[in-house]
Amino acid sequence: MNFFGLVVTLILCLPNNVWANQLSFDKKTTEKSVQFQYQWLDQDQQQQSLSFSIDKKTLFNRFRNFKSYKGMHAKKYIDQRIRKKLQQEPLPNVKIKFIGRDNNLQMQLQGKNQAAIEQAQRTISALEKDLMREHLAKNFYTQFVWYDNNYAIKPDHVRFAKESVSDFSLLKPLILNSVSIQNVRQVSDYVLAFVQSIPYATLESRVTSSGAGFNPPLQVLWENQGDCDSKVTLIAAILRALMPRIKMQLVFIDNHALLAINIPSEGDELTITVDGLSYILAEPTGPAMMRAGELSEDAEFAIRNGRYYAEAFFAEPSQ
Repeated sequence: MNFFGLVVTLILCLPNNVWANQLSFDKKTTEKSVQFQYQWLDQDQQQQSLSFSIDKKTLFNRFRNFKSYKGMHAKKYIDQRIRKKLQQEPLPNVKIKFIGRDNNLQMQLQGKNQAAIEQAQRTISALEKDLMREHLAKNFYTQFVWYDNNYAIKPDHVRFAKESVSDFSLLKPLILNSVSIQNVRQVSDYVLAFVQSIPYATLESRVTSSGAGFNPPLQVLWENQGDCDSKVTLIAAILRALMPRIKMQLVFIDNHALLAINIPSEGDELTITVDGLSYILAEPTGPAMMRAGELSEDAEFAIRNGRYYAEAFFAEPSQ
């Protein structure tokens, strides 16, 4: 398995329409915080607004070290740690010779016992996998199996959303002035319209380098733009802050990302079932104003044909 060169390119989302519904956006920086002001039209063409402040340290320090994934950096990280590990703890009955350096480092195994060499190869292979998982986790990436059974690497969207929930707790009383927390669809549609109205960003570097265009949730606000995976991560974090117990799935299809919400379907709404739970689907990308349960034709085609990958986003047990 090649960990270093296989990177999924999920995030070239092409919206169905060309209009945007964000009426105004403004941010003002003070000594300790940044104040954001938004106005947009919802699905009923009614004007909505939000105004809130976020602490500057939180805004600029959250995920500040996140970078696009580079296979050569992963290989260098793993090679260095394997070399150090095997020098400190030599494998029995096998001599290991390291040839080259940096991205060209190779290991040559020598020994009189073929069984010992084969065991050493298994040990090194397991160590490589462990170090790869460590490297990905350290850099907010994850490896997964795409719907066509190929392995790929992408930003850990669920982890980004989970670690951003607390940043959006301040929105709860503001949003509940406009919609009832008892009506999950009202809350979902309100937040969907807000996120859909944020300008969509086409980031061409996504084609060649995973994570290059991904904006973590607070960065979407700061830059006032986001692509599909950025927006789906943002809306998941906001909805979790508003409704901690609602079960969600982040759903990825070719060139697009959706949110799935565990609430009853209405009419002929398309749903997915994951681990026995049924979810309706939502389109957070925009700029088309779409309610929960409404999908584009391309998204519906992909879902009906099983061409998607879903990641669970549930509340922590303590919640």
